[in-house]
Amino acid sequence: MTSPAHSPNRRAKLAATIEAPHAQNLIIALILVNAAILGLETSPAVMAGWGGLLMRLDQAILAVFAIELAIRILAHGWRFFRDPWSVFDFTVVAIALLPATGPFAVLRALRVLRVLRLLTMVPDMRRVVGGLLAAIPGLASVFGILSIIFYVAAVIATKLFGSDFPEWFGSLGSSAYTLFQVMTMDSWSTGITRPIMETFPQAWIFFILFILVSTFTMLNLFIAVIVNAIQAEHDTERQDRENQPAAQPAETSLREEIRALRGELQELRRALQLRGGA
Repeated sequence: MTSPAHSPNRRAKLAATIEAPHAQNLIIALILVNAAILGLETSPAVMAGWGGLLMRLDQAILAVFAIELAIRILAHGWRFFRDPWSVFDFTVVAIALLPATGPFAVLRALRVLRVLRLLTMVPDMRRVVGGLLAAIPGLASVFGILSIIFYVAAVIATKLFGSDFPEWFGSLGSSAYTLFQVMTMDSWSTGITRPIMETFPQAWIFFILFILVSTFTMLNLFIAVIVNAIQAEHDTERQDRENQPAAQPAETSLREEIRALRGELQELRRALQLRGGA
């Protein structure tokens, strides 16, 4: 009967096996192959000739994913579900394992979510996603300011241009949608501003000010917040890497002190032996 002390060793071996570089590279390769298979399944001509083989390959890759997750759960225990990335992997694979028939037929389309596992497997992608998630509070503040600007501009545009251009500015909702088109600079000049300027020659002032505030200022703030969050994620990871080897010099110095003490003890023994011989 195996003693409980060997259980952590088995878990450590399982974790080392599944997290080894060759195992991770194999999973990444299977994710890419699975992504190609899911794309080929959208072609009726390909499915007519190779549908059976593609479906079998898809099921085989899904079985490998399920085995991988099972090994990870055995290796880490309940700690597996404390890691958000692991929970994401588990959810994506679990969706693919559910029967895609009847009311669950929509789950067939969600099988493509397995491609998103690349985000958890590739460290650089995981770092970028972590930065984006960390940027959400800052993005929420910028979005709030932009919403206020949109509301004020939509009210002004509805009052100024609503009676003459009801299709674009007849209501608050249509004004907001038209201003969103202006913000994205999609035919804002020839499609919207110039026709309005035929009736309101000074309308360009309103649209130019709106573009300067919404596009060139607020959207750049979005980018700045995201870049800052990703940079902070990089800095945190670099500090973690720098702090990890910090214990190694202390361990090395301790070993050197032990060796020095052993040398002194040996010298003392020799000195005592010489005195005893004298």
